[in-house]
Amino acid sequence: MSEHYKFIQARSEHFFGEIEGRLADLSKAERDKLTTLVGYSDFVSRHLARHPEWIKEVLSATIHIKENYAELLNEQLAEVNTTEQLYQQLRTFRHLHMLCICARDLLNTQDIEHSLQQVSCLADALILGAYNWLYRYFCEKHGTPEGEHGPQPLIIHAMGKLGGKELNFSSDIDLIFTFPAKGTTQGAKKTLEHQQFFIRLAQQLIAALNKITDEGQVFRVDMRLRPFGDSGPLAMHFAAFEDYYQDQGRHWERFAMLKARILNPPSPYTEQLEAILKPFVFRRYLDFTTLDALRDMKQLIAREIRRRQLADNIKLGAGGIREVEFFAQSFQLIHGGREPALQCKSLKRALFALVDLDIVEEEVIETLYTNYLWLRKTEHTLQQLDDQQTQTLPEKEWQRYVVSQVMQVENIEAFEQVLANVMANVHSQFNELVEEAHESHSEDDSLFKKCRDCWRMPLELHEFCELFSDHLTQKECQGIHQQLEEFSQQMRGFRLGQRGEDTLKKLMPEVLYVLIEQHPQRSDKVLSAVLQVVNAILGRTTYLDLLLENPDVLKQLVSLCSRSDWIANQIKRFPLLLDELLSPVYLQKQCVSLDDTRAEHADELRQHLLRIDPEDIEQWMEAIRQFKLCQQLRIAASDISGSLPISNVSNKLTVLAEVSISTVFQQAWRQITAKYGKPEHLKDQETGFAIIGYGKLGGYELGYGSDLDLVFLHDAPQQTHTTGAKKIGTTQFYIKLAQRIMHYLTTSTLFGRLYETDLRLRPSGDAGLMSCHIDGFASYQQNDAWTWEHQALVRARVVWGGKMLSERFNAVRQTTLEKRRPTEELRMEVAQMRQKMRDHLLKKDATQIDLKQCEGGIADIEFLTQFWVLAHSCEFPKLAQYTDNLRILDAIAKAEVVDKEITNLLKSAYLALRAEYHQLTLSGNKLADDSDDLAAIRRKVSEIWSNVMQPTT
Repeated sequence: MSEHYKFIQARSEHFFGEIEGRLADLSKAERDKLTTLVGYSDFVSRHLARHPEWIKEVLSATIHIKENYAELLNEQLAEVNTTEQLYQQLRTFRHLHMLCICARDLLNTQDIEHSLQQVSCLADALILGAYNWLYRYFCEKHGTPEGEHGPQPLIIHAMGKLGGKELNFSSDIDLIFTFPAKGTTQGAKKTLEHQQFFIRLAQQLIAALNKITDEGQVFRVDMRLRPFGDSGPLAMHFAAFEDYYQDQGRHWERFAMLKARILNPPSPYTEQLEAILKPFVFRRYLDFTTLDALRDMKQLIAREIRRRQLADNIKLGAGGIREVEFFAQSFQLIHGGREPALQCKSLKRALFALVDLDIVEEEVIETLYTNYLWLRKTEHTLQQLDDQQTQTLPEKEWQRYVVSQVMQVENIEAFEQVLANVMANVHSQFNELVEEAHESHSEDDSLFKKCRDCWRMPLELHEFCELFSDHLTQKECQGIHQQLEEFSQQMRGFRLGQRGEDTLKKLMPEVLYVLIEQHPQRSDKVLSAVLQVVNAILGRTTYLDLLLENPDVLKQLVSLCSRSDWIANQIKRFPLLLDELLSPVYLQKQCVSLDDTRAEHADELRQHLLRIDPEDIEQWMEAIRQFKLCQQLRIAASDISGSLPISNVSNKLTVLAEVSISTVFQQAWRQITAKYGKPEHLKDQETGFAIIGYGKLGGYELGYGSDLDLVFLHDAPQQTHTTGAKKIGTTQFYIKLAQRIMHYLTTSTLFGRLYETDLRLRPSGDAGLMSCHIDGFASYQQNDAWTWEHQALVRARVVWGGKMLSERFNAVRQTTLEKRRPTEELRMEVAQMRQKMRDHLLKKDATQIDLKQCEGGIADIEFLTQFWVLAHSCEFPKLAQYTDNLRILDAIAKAEVVDKEITNLLKSAYLALRAEYHQLTLSGNKLADDSDDLAAIRRKVSEIWSNVMQPTT
């Protein structure tokens, strides 16, 4: 039997001797529990000696848990008539229920998560109980502070751990008080201004909780987190509160406000206040400025630890509780503006939201949270020894022994070893978060030192060349030196601000370092593209921080800029695309199934738009454009990284457009039907509307930046109207619907247009109605359409529409394409149209070629397939089944219209030319350098064209 155990037994015997004669009969099991509790804790022994009548209830509470604190307290406060009685009831209630919680914790009959929640709920009940009693008392005495939504409350913000419902056992409580608006109380002879009313009420509430009486105190109250700290008013009205955080709110206050929880019941007033605080705490963009603020706080804490010698502090020490909290809060502030799941008060919810959002690995979070709970249990135990706010291991050996026993560790030495391991693990994770990019370079990294020196101390060309002679050629040195010189000159005329200058000073050596390490071809050109991106984000230091804090993002940026001018230009125009580089999914193997891709895009867009109020059209339009830009970047990056086969690039771009069109239609439909009602001929979920995709959209062959050829159809009977209060004719309804769709697709916003569109393929072109009746469309195709319009119909399909109208369109298309045509006349018209197109669109260049319009190019293959479909569908209807060239060529071969060797050659040529065309777009070029391979492909296609399209005599 250890000396520590004997000492604890002696403490218990002393307690029993002190209350002899006042102790109720106890069973052996109850007496054993009580022996442990009073031996372990001075807090327990002190209060049970003062109130032995509580002993039975405390022991019973280790099995039967009561958590309806608010209800129990309100019953007691209903009998209170004076502030003295209020003080007495609050303190005895607090001590009794804290004893119950303490008993469960020391005997390990509940886990630490439940304990934290119970302490927080008890605190909520005590604060609100005191407030409600005092508010009624003040209103009776001074009148009621009326407001727009009824009596104005004193809004109580619980900060810190109480805000997150994770309060320590013996903690002070951080509060901030606000009230809705200025004014004068009503209903009393002697009224008060609202400011005076609420400040006096706040003072009384603080006293009710904080004042030390014979029964002690309820909570130590700390008001220093309020605006202006100790020099600020105790209570501030909403307008002043908002002005403060907009104009003077500091980084540490954003961390503090993450946990701010309003204790008052929900009301229009609390909603108004939450709307004021949300933009201050959560920025709409990824906010990496948080990490610098976190580093500053880390350094302040480190200095405080050294000053106060807090090495054994499990909260503030290295790897302590505070580092876990900072870990979670940093990610909340960085990503919370765009991820509602992170806009929470609970540390646990925030941590595991990081897993759900694929920001942090599940294993890391599981370990971190397990360690956090272990530290919180240790902290609780330390404080339950004597109800003292401490996070430092006790000096007395017997108390360390108690802690080790409650923590269920064999002895003091084993406990201290587990504690050291837990804190080392936490500190490692925290350091990874706050490590600065330059801290990741070792002291002997000579290349980084050169990069840093050449930016901080501008070098002459010969000095630069000499410095990097081991890494770059003379020509590369000249090009890079020139780019850096020009960028540096440009910066001198740019008002960047101190913070931006400091960040850029750290970032530029990293840019040069990554560039030299990757050593792409034409390094100077790549650097120019990267610097254009940097230049575009100079006014937005959050993106400079993103590149500095995330070396992998910078590496991806340099890599993508080296492969694609188009991507570099997209990121330059829309810096939010840098966020995509944080988790580069494009490096993974891509889904190539059309149906699966469509489902993925639709689900991701749906989730993306859930964050947006559907009535906020401007935000909705920005959000869908952001989604399209991000997905398009992923596809392009997958294309150049090789994780997406060339043949699937167009499929993905086409499906992306389809999903965007579908979402746009749904929004337009909601808007127009809300105003005019639905057309009266519709049943159930019908819309009577279809969107037809022509050209590249219809043929699953969209490229980067392709426009959309669209035709809008409807099936409304004549002389019908809508069902809304504001009735209009259905023809007018569908025209307005089409106009709204076009507005959503083509309006230029901060993120550009969603898509460029072309409606000229509708019946009668620009002179035709924007939305055409299906019967009129059928009549036009059968009687009035030109041959080139039937060629276009070959590549037309429904990209959005109901079943009935889609079937009608497909029938019209099939009938039109099956129409018997004089072959020679058709041959001549197709050839003439091809020549006219070439004359009009061909970009003539002596050294480069237009892959689409040149002889033997992409358009020649497309015209050949269209000719065969129009010439032979009357005999072979299945030729009209598909809209994409590759499957059409397969059908032509299967019908033996053309020899399979010819169709295979055309398919191979088509894929090769399209792949080259994609790469030209990505590289920012429109014309290709001629090569032997391209010349051979074009020659074979031209031969086939001549053989097929030469008129026979």
